[in-house]
Amino acid sequence: MAGVGLVEAMVAIGITALLVLVLTNVSMLSGRMFASFVNYVDLDDANRIAMDTMTQELRECNRVTSCSTTQLVIEDSDGFSVTYEFNPGAATLTRTKAGIVRKLLKGCDTLTFHLRTRNPVGGTFEVVPTNDVKLAKVVNVSWNCSRTILGKRANTENVQTARIVIRKQDS
Repeated sequence: MAGVGLVEAMVAIGITALLVLVLTNVSMLSGRMFASFVNYVDLDDANRIAMDTMTQELRECNRVTSCSTTQLVIEDSDGFSVTYEFNPGAATLTRTKAGIVRKLLKGCDTLTFHLRTRNPVGGTFEVVPTNDVKLAKVVNVSWNCSRTILGKRANTENVQTARIVIRKQDS
């Protein structure tokens, strides 16, 4: 009779071990999915706020004063200089105005600025590239940001792009 009790105990231990393993896996998967969801919400909010901030300021700015692929400097409607700068090493996009630095994006993998001008063609405007800040009427900006969970890339937001027309600048 003692042998039957041992077999029953071994089966019970095996079933318990399987249940614990399944519950552990479900718990880890749920935690990872929750972290992914939180990351995605954070990423989406940051992208929206950064795009809204840049769009509003660029549309209302007086002019572009300098531009490279990673830095854009504008004169805002108040006459202040506003600098948007992408730091690839820190993976951040910052906005600087009157000495106040504000981080708009973190975890930014790529970001580029490109100037465009409007070329009147047949009663419409064709948008063409320019390197001359005096002719800049349109700024194209695009970026790609991502987040990690436990050191592994988990969420990647598709590239955010915008073609922003400067309303005040004549051209």
